[in-house]
Amino acid sequence: MRVRNYGKNINLLLGSLILLAFLVIMVVSFFYTPYDVNEMEVANKLQPPSSAHWFGTDEFGRDIFSRIMVGTQTAFFVGVVSVSIGMTFGIIIGGVAGYFGGWIDEIIMRVIDALMAFPGIILALMLVAVFGTGMLNTSIALGLMAIPGIARIARSGFLQSKDLEYVQAARLTGLSSWKIMFKHILPNVASPLIVAASIAFAVAMLAEAGLSYLGLGVQPPDPSWGRMLKDSQSYMVSAPWYTYAPGVVITLLVLGFYMLSNAVRDLQDPRMR
Repeated sequence: MRVRNYGKNINLLLGSLILLAFLVIMVVSFFYTPYDVNEMEVANKLQPPSSAHWFGTDEFGRDIFSRIMVGTQTAFFVGVVSVSIGMTFGIIIGGVAGYFGGWIDEIIMRVIDALMAFPGIILALMLVAVFGTGMLNTSIALGLMAIPGIARIARSGFLQSKDLEYVQAARLTGLSSWKIMFKHILPNVASPLIVAASIAFAVAMLAEAGLSYLGLGVQPPDPSWGRMLKDSQSYMVSAPWYTYAPGVVITLLVLGFYMLSNAVRDLQDPRMR
């Protein structure tokens, strides 16, 4: 038990520290960066890390550290928008299916199953191709991609809770179905949804990086870590720091969200107490 608690606390501590560090960097980037992220100095292109340029410079002489800082804005914007869309519609759709059941549940879940038959990134590629590229469109596409998974988690929670005593008591008081669903049931099934939101945040940022790497996500001049990875591909041998910088920050941020989600899951698991 002590080993389990130790692992849980480590996940919570390290995950929180990683995310807090990135949040601080994001907030600071709104007011200050060491260099202008779009200022080109070709004479200083592909400079290695130094005291002047902590992460070196790219092929246009732009400071990589400054672009990494501003890239946190893109990562968190995409994550917040996509998770907000996924959670809002996923909870409503899954809650309706789980609470009312019957033919409503059958129809909704068959549609969800059909959507989940497509790989998420393929669905996002299709949506981006239809709606166009850009930060907002990418966020919306990734949010729609997250709806089916969150809907299934919400459905499971509502399905298990709808016949419990506190729900039956609320029905006897004459409350409407919508008030029972979102005032009484939702707070009691929030734990798995919080874990799902943390994972969806990490998945959204990974997917955004993948789309930007393919040239279908965030477009220049907005800094994107995935776009930086794509641009650095031609310089992996001559300037490896150009690839390492965005690769490492993507890995760290995703790791932070996964560690935090694992800690939240363990905190809510009575077997771990």
